[in-house]
Amino acid sequence: MSMISVDVLVLGLGPAGACAAAQVARQGCSVIAVDRKQVAGHPVQCAEFVPAMIGMDVADLQLAVRQRIASMTTFVEQDAPDIKENFPGHMLDRAAFDAHLVGQALASGAQCTLGVSARRITAEGVVILSDGRSIMPHVIIGADGPRSLAGRAIGQINTALVETRQITVPLHHAHEATDIFLSADIPGGYGWLFPKGDVANLGAGVDPEFKHQLKPIVHRLHQTLMARDQVGARILGMTGGLIPVGGLLQPHGRIAHTQVLLAGDAAGLTNPVTGAGISAAVHSGRLAGLAAVATIGGDLSAPQVYAEELNDVFGAALTRARRRRVALAARQPGKEDLRQSWIAYPQYWTA
Repeated sequence: MSMISVDVLVLGLGPAGACAAAQVARQGCSVIAVDRKQVAGHPVQCAEFVPAMIGMDVADLQLAVRQRIASMTTFVEQDAPDIKENFPGHMLDRAAFDAHLVGQALASGAQCTLGVSARRITAEGVVILSDGRSIMPHVIIGADGPRSLAGRAIGQINTALVETRQITVPLHHAHEATDIFLSADIPGGYGWLFPKGDVANLGAGVDPEFKHQLKPIVHRLHQTLMARDQVGARILGMTGGLIPVGGLLQPHGRIAHTQVLLAGDAAGLTNPVTGAGISAAVHSGRLAGLAAVATIGGDLSAPQVYAEELNDVFGAALTRARRRRVALAARQPGKEDLRQSWIAYPQYWTA
C-alpha cells in the first residue's frame, strides 16, 4: 500500500485516545485513530468508578452512569470499618462510556477504526498498522495503555505495574459506597467491592510477583462477602489487566521528524495507590490533542508545555502516591502502615 500522510495518528481509543482524537478534529486537523479492540470498551478492564467531578469534562456523562457513589468504606485487616462520608462519584458502564467518547470523536470528524492495532513504528516515524496501512503522521499520540508501543519507541516505558483480577457478582442489597479492603495479605495492592446497581465489581490488585495469589485472594474476599449476605455466589463476568504504578513518565519525544505525545496510562498517569486513571486519561487526552495541534502549527515548545501542564495537574498527587507505595513495600505492613498508605486517612496526606 502507498504511504498515507495525516496530521495526527492516535494509537488507542480508550478515554485518552478518543478525547485526543476529538480535540484534534475539532481544531481542523486530520486525524486517524485506531484501537485493537473490535468494539469500543470491550472487554472491560476496569473497576468503573470515577469521581463526580469528571462530569465537568465529559458531556452527557449520565448516558454511561449506572449508579451514584456517596461514600467510601475502608476495612483494615479485621478492624471495624472506617467510613469516609462525602466521597461522591459514579459507577460507569465503562463499555458505554468508551463508546460514547468514540462517538464524540467520530462526530467531530476523526477517522476512527476499531479492530486495528499498530504493529511497529519505524526509525523514520512511519507506523505500520495490522491492516497493512503505512501511516506517516506529523504527530503520534500514544494512548495505547501501560505497555504503549509509542512509549517504547521513545524510551518511555512503564516498568512498575500491578496485576488485577476482577469478578462481577450479584449485589444483594442497595449500596452507595466503594468498599476497600487493606491487608498485608494483598501485597502491593488492595481489594475492592464497587456496587453497580444490582451487581458489583469485586476484585484485587497485587504486585506482579504475587500474581499467582490473585485468584485465591479474590476467592477469599468473595466468600467473606457471601457470608455477610452482601453478594451472591454466581460469577457473572471476569476480567483483569495491568495498571501502571510508577508515576509520570516523560510524555513526549521524537522519532526522526515525528513528534510523539503520550497520554493516559501510556504516560503513567494512573494513581500508584488507588489505580484510578479514567479522569486523568480524559484530561490528558484533551491536553495532548491541543499540544498536537499546536505542534502542527509550528509551536516547537508545545510538547514541553504539555509535559509541564501534566506535571502541574497530576505531578504532586502521583509523587505522593508513589512515595506511599514505595514505603509500604519496604516493610511487612502493620495496620497503621496500611492506613498511612490509603487516601481515606489523614495520615496519607501528611508530608
